[in-house]
Amino acid sequence: MSDGEDWGWLILAALCVQLRLLCNLLDGMVAVEGGKAAPDGAFWNEVPDRVADVLILVGVGLAVDEPALGWAAGALAIATAYVREAAIAQGGEADFRGPMAKPQRMAAVTVAALVAVVLPEIWEVPTLEIALWLVVAGTAVTFVRRAARYRMTLLDK
Repeated sequence: MSDGEDWGWLILAALCVQLRLLCNLLDGMVAVEGGKAAPDGAFWNEVPDRVADVLILVGVGLAVDEPALGWAAGALAIATAYVREAAIAQGGEADFRGPMAKPQRMAAVTVAALVAVVLPEIWEVPTLEIALWLVVAGTAVTFVRRAARYRMTLLDK
């Protein structure tokens, strides 16, 4: 991203990420608490989240000219959700722990976008790139933790 000219886009991106989380929360509350869950509700709860994960994280990677890093973050986000859903399909409990589950990933992107408004680089590295590396590392740890728990659930059967 160019210096100083993109602050409006960064703020808009931060707001959109938070709006995405709010819509997801409200949709789930209406479906579960309001008794309006549809037979295909699980599909609509998961698939748009995974698409949004990839679009947001790859978008951050493209913004800092590191598309492979964005794709790695997106792939790991999908992998963590996959392991959670696979465990549920086998009769296990949903594992939402992190350290870099969806809320933490989106918080990292939001904070990084807002910090980048006033501090575009840290130690000559784009702020968004640093955040993306943290997301990749944290999401990898999250995947390993969830996968290990899923495996233990299968072994305990």
